[in-house]
Amino acid sequence: MKACALLLAVSLAAPIAAQASDIRMAITVDDLPAHSALPVGSTRVEIAADFLAALKAAKAPPVYGFINGVQTEREPASTDVLPLWRAAGNPLGNHGWSHLNLAQIDVATFEAELKRNEPLLEDLAAGSDWRWFRFPFLSEGETPAKRTAVRALLKARGYHTASVTMSFGDYAWNEPYARCVEKGDQTAIADLEASYLKAAEQSLTYSRGLSATLYGKDIPYVLLMHLGAFDARMAPRLLALYQSLGVTLVTLHEAEKDPFYAADVNATASPAPVTLENAMTARGLAVPKPTWDLAPLDALCR
Repeated sequence: MKACALLLAVSLAAPIAAQASDIRMAITVDDLPAHSALPVGSTRVEIAADFLAALKAAKAPPVYGFINGVQTEREPASTDVLPLWRAAGNPLGNHGWSHLNLAQIDVATFEAELKRNEPLLEDLAAGSDWRWFRFPFLSEGETPAKRTAVRALLKARGYHTASVTMSFGDYAWNEPYARCVEKGDQTAIADLEASYLKAAEQSLTYSRGLSATLYGKDIPYVLLMHLGAFDARMAPRLLALYQSLGVTLVTLHEAEKDPFYAADVNATASPAPVTLENAMTARGLAVPKPTWDLAPLDALCR
């Protein structure tokens, strides 16, 4: 497959274009301290430092990084990412010790995963509000009973849930990038760069379209990203793109003050996760398909 096939088709999934406007967005970053493949010649600390430098250059407000403590055992050299993140003025939150899918474990295992991360957070994030939880795989379980039990557990331990209302699947670019670096395929890497930015722009259009359909305005969005090597490489250009499209970066706390997020902030056991797509479904509205395609990435630089 030619790398240029990754360039994504342009089509509108919703009735609002990503144009200059007052758009508020909180960036959140999952899978600290180590995410996805590590390209030849890179280190986890270098990846984090590059990502943090991009945030600083863009004058971004503090950005939550959600940790999987197991990585400090799997890749001990990645541990230094966490104090580096904190030293840059960014908070940390809980992403479960080993990133297990709630649909595949019981509530007791979920609780153990939650608690096992807490000593690390208490040590690194003392004095900050680290009791924010991001569900691994964004999965809240396969049954209403499990969702209710987990929500009650989170509430009892003082957690808020870090919602996601914007994502373009940034994680999917990191492994192909590592393969292309190993092959030295600069043409493929250039096409990865183009497709990544295109997907980010289309995702912004998509989420804004859902918000416009539901509320006739932009809610403040919460963007999901990951601390991968390609994410770090693209962060300066991604942040510049968002700025050119009228995005103002805000904190997670500020974004989730919006009434849309009330159930998640209060860790309430509501019938479904708080997402724009679920809000559409609850109103009996058809959810449009995203306009970016991750599937071609898997074949690149094989």
